[in-house]
Amino acid sequence: MATASDIEKAAEVLRAGGLVALPTETVYGLGANAEDPAAVTRIFQVKGRPPSHPLIVHISGAEHLDDWVEEVPATARLLAEHFWPGPLTLVLRRGRRVPLEATGGLETVAVRVPDHPVALALLSAFGGGVTAPSANRFGSVSPTTADHVRAELGDAVDFVLDGGPCGVGVESTIVDVTGETPSILRPGGVTRENLEAVLGCPIEVPSTSHVRVPGQHPSHYAPRARVVLVEPEKVVAEAGHAQELGHQVGVFLPPAFADAPVKAHAVVALPESMDAYARGLYGFLRELDQQGCDLIVASLPAEKGLGLAIANRLRRAAGPRSSE
Repeated sequence: MATASDIEKAAEVLRAGGLVALPTETVYGLGANAEDPAAVTRIFQVKGRPPSHPLIVHISGAEHLDDWVEEVPATARLLAEHFWPGPLTLVLRRGRRVPLEATGGLETVAVRVPDHPVALALLSAFGGGVTAPSANRFGSVSPTTADHVRAELGDAVDFVLDGGPCGVGVESTIVDVTGETPSILRPGGVTRENLEAVLGCPIEVPSTSHVRVPGQHPSHYAPRARVVLVEPEKVVAEAGHAQELGHQVGVFLPPAFADAPVKAHAVVALPESMDAYARGLYGFLRELDQQGCDLIVASLPAEKGLGLAIANRLRRAAGPRSSE
């Protein structure tokens, strides 16, 4: 686990224009000084990420939000008050402090306060904002441990802070608060129901948006194996059929079918708790890759609570061919 000296060293790396992998409650991020265009550009190079895809600026507290955005609407302050630190990202008008390299050329910026002691300690020691997309190659499975980062990015990262396994396991919820009505641009660790309870009104989850945000690529969060999505009651049969055709099949077995015999190369028995499922999702995908699966059969959970975020990630992992 990261020590105080590790955190100070990481802050020095950021000040020098380097890249630091840092833990958050969602996933591990690949961090750079948010005000250093050259360092921000290096994030895109290391990840292989298109420069038009904006990054999230992480700050140490809601009291610093005004330093990074043009204005803070009342809705944004309300959400920040209730959910920060936490897995909620707010999209607002860009302040002058944020370079266009960090926003993908947009005049909006995504900002959040992570809920992880190591991340908060680093932000405090550094004294500024840190742009930090997930610490993996663009489009692949997000990392939820320091070992995942080291295995995928290796020496491309100047320093890795180990904060243990991530407690939430899926990325933050991104909410656009630039217009009259807030909307969810990416489901994540703060649920739609959580947001509606605070706002006192329904909140939309549009399928498309004019605002570009992380995680919108048609194929994202994807393992090497191809992911096929079917109805829950068809998972066992689909897996058996694909295995008979010669595939090395991995299965996400829903709890309702935990006792069903499955013909497959590897099976992940899914937990009943959506919290546990979200926390383990990316680890499950990596596990099936490591076991040599070339095809993963899964079904979508009910799209309520964290199930909405999990379903979003599975659809992105499957890409345009989401079902058979």
